[in-house]
Amino acid sequence: MTTQIALERPDTPDVAPLVHDLQHYLEQFYPPESQHGFSIDQLVAQQVDFFVARIDGVVAGCCGVKFYAYDGGFGEIKRMYVPPAWRGRGIAKHLLSHIEAHTRSHGYCTLRLETGIHQHEALALYEWFGFVRIPPFGEYTSDPLSICYEKKLG
Repeated sequence: MTTQIALERPDTPDVAPLVHDLQHYLEQFYPPESQHGFSIDQLVAQQVDFFVARIDGVVAGCCGVKFYAYDGGFGEIKRMYVPPAWRGRGIAKHLLSHIEAHTRSHGYCTLRLETGIHQHEALALYEWFGFVRIPPFGEYTSDPLSICYEKKLG
């Protein structure tokens, strides 16, 4: 079983369903006003660097990063998702490591993200990976269903 991560477009026929699955998954936990993820069109229009993990050629996860120049400059993780059937195989860790290296290679030393309070596995993963909670940043506002994190990349 070989995991490969590559920069891909989120609107391709085999990747778009993954982004749609994430949206449907989140809709069961959060009302529309607490959903802050980019749509496929936004991922493309906002020029998010979007990575897809494949295991033996099969799409098994995704994660994007959008770079911002304000507030000292940072990368924001967007649309991190590993479907339930693929969890427990280290795919999310591979994706996060890849995003960290990609962010550093673009000259940024900070990664941020917003996620929901009901994403228990994601929260544990981010904290294990060294992310710490921060107040809302950028366009995010205080939302009892939302948590923001940051990691300084050494």
